[in-house]
Amino acid sequence: MTSTDRNTGPDRSAGPASGEKRGARRRPEATAGTPPRPPLPRRAAERLLAFARRPYWDRPDPSYRIRRWPDLTALCLATVFFWSSLTPSLVPRPWYLQGLVGGITAVIGYALGSGLGWLCRTVAPWRPPARFRTRCWQAYWLLSPVLAVWFISESARMQRQLRVLQGLPPSLTWHTPMIALIALGLLLAALLVARAVRLGSATLIRQLGRLMPRPAAYAVGALVSALLVLVGVRDIVFDRGVVDIADRIAEAANDGTKDGIRRPVSRLASGGPGSLIPWEDLGFQGRNFAGSTPTRAALTAWTGRPARDPVRVYIPSALPAAFQDDSPFAAQARLAVRELDRTGAFDRAVLAVAGTTGTGWVDPNVAEALEYMYAGDTAIVAVQYSYLPSWVSFLVDKEKAGQATRALLDAVRARLDSLPAGRPRLVVTGESLGAYAVEASFDSADDLLASTDGALLLGAPDFSPISREIRRDRDPGSPVWRPQYRDGAHIRFAQFPEIDLARPPAAWAHPRAVYLQNASDPVVWWSPDLLLDKPAWLDEPLGPDITPEITWFPFVAFWQTSVDMAVSYGVDAPHGHRYGAGAVDGWAAVLPPPGWTAADTTRLRAFIGHRAAAY
Repeated sequence: MTSTDRNTGPDRSAGPASGEKRGARRRPEATAGTPPRPPLPRRAAERLLAFARRPYWDRPDPSYRIRRWPDLTALCLATVFFWSSLTPSLVPRPWYLQGLVGGITAVIGYALGSGLGWLCRTVAPWRPPARFRTRCWQAYWLLSPVLAVWFISESARMQRQLRVLQGLPPSLTWHTPMIALIALGLLLAALLVARAVRLGSATLIRQLGRLMPRPAAYAVGALVSALLVLVGVRDIVFDRGVVDIADRIAEAANDGTKDGIRRPVSRLASGGPGSLIPWEDLGFQGRNFAGSTPTRAALTAWTGRPARDPVRVYIPSALPAAFQDDSPFAAQARLAVRELDRTGAFDRAVLAVAGTTGTGWVDPNVAEALEYMYAGDTAIVAVQYSYLPSWVSFLVDKEKAGQATRALLDAVRARLDSLPAGRPRLVVTGESLGAYAVEASFDSADDLLASTDGALLLGAPDFSPISREIRRDRDPGSPVWRPQYRDGAHIRFAQFPEIDLARPPAAWAHPRAVYLQNASDPVVWWSPDLLLDKPAWLDEPLGPDITPEITWFPFVAFWQTSVDMAVSYGVDAPHGHRYGAGAVDGWAAVLPPPGWTAADTTRLRAFIGHRAAAY
């Protein structure tokens, strides 16, 4: 046998064949009986055609829990939920938040569809024939992308109309592909997490099945899995994640001071000379409040008559060691009364108790409107119950707002009751969570009117008890976004105060309470009830700045309104959660000083509005 006969492969020692360039890449030769591999474009076309013929995939084994094709019923419901999320809500949304809303609602739709599909398969274990399933999947892949593009385009048009309705520039660019990609990414991420949890639960049940009967293994495994998910979401993701991060950020911010804010030189402001609370202990919002007190010179220049330095008292949540005891809210109230006594606040014409938001914020427009109106013959006192953002305070310690403000009001009223005749008139005010804090300090609307000389509340959240009472018991025929209560005898609501406070034309007796409430304010209307119940604020007639194309869908409206709260400051007053200089008209209606005229209100509104634009 020759050497050639013994070698079954090519002679690798030989050089390149004649005419073949040295170093050139040699194409692999097809083995006998195997056709050559087609080029890449052809292979891609063949796979695409095969997918078009059968656009779904069946699991080869039931143990596939992560690698499995989506359920068509669930996917269809997720797509419908995504489309419904594109409808307009209370305020215009930027494209990235629209993608977030779309993704969240798509996840909810998929979960509902998946549960519905499982229930149907359990009750009637019938699977449609392959041809029918193929046609359904083909219809989905053909129609859903086209309809999604059309719905997003229509949504952009409706958002532009809403912007015009609320006085914003009509130009708006929506990134159609990005909205779809964000929503799809959230859906896929949620789907992967859900299937991973399902795989873990199945593994746990299988292991437990080796130790106990199968029914008991199912029960114990499902219970343990549910507890692990609940504890993980609540304790790890929320408490140690979201809340802990928010707390650290808020604590760091609370130690800072806003640019341009300086320690007051007046002894009548907390943190100033002789104050019982050191400037360093006031916190971020306390320093903003005390450090921005108008001076007597500024008030005199505006009023044209001699003015007084206003009194501003602010009690932080972290008290100095000398004032701490077992009841922090009572200690705050006692310290507030001592500070009011020190500054001579009980000798002023008006004493205002201000409810604060979660961070301890007091609206400067509300405070300054009262001070300029009375030429500084005022005292305003506020306590901080938290430095967390309002949304976190609502979730973890909402009750503190009412407890702290009620303790302050009780202490102030007790001090006022001990004074002889000529005491200052007592008013209460608050915005957003601060309005809730004030309302939670009284038992009812009648108690609010009987215990004070007036109230100005702005953007009270839906869960505020007195606001809910008024909306529930409003006069027949009045809309919930502008409720008329007992013929407007003492309490009135306004979005456009110049017009709304004059309605109804019936007599308006003292004491008075004014609510500034925008029909498009998501803070006012957000409620867990939106998940399943259509709200009254969507009944006809709609509010003046709500688009008629707004629609309620289960679950969807809740997330739309939740996201609306995040952008409620992105519009101009009186829309969204912005109230601008409306406090001027509010105070002028609640408790005007002697000789105050409509021309004075117009002049002060322009002044406060100009200052508000600079904030």
